[in-house]
Amino acid sequence: MPTPPIPLYLDDVVVLRKKHPCGGETWRIVRLGADIGLRCLTCERRVLVSRGDVERDIKRFVERPLAPAD
Repeated sequence: MPTPPIPLYLDDVVVLRKKHPCGGETWRIVRLGADIGLRCLTCERRVLVSRGDVERDIKRFVERPLAPAD
């Protein structure tokens, strides 16, 4: 049975398994969808990564905004 997707929100700060070439390892989520937009907090570079890759590579959440009220 497939696992449900991890709930991700804009402005979540995550640590991924691999470091960015600049040496930074913390990323802020700036775009949600089939692809996740990430901004490196060290060099401010933006990248697009598929949702499956991001969910698999998240090591931990550093900071999470309040979940939106449903």
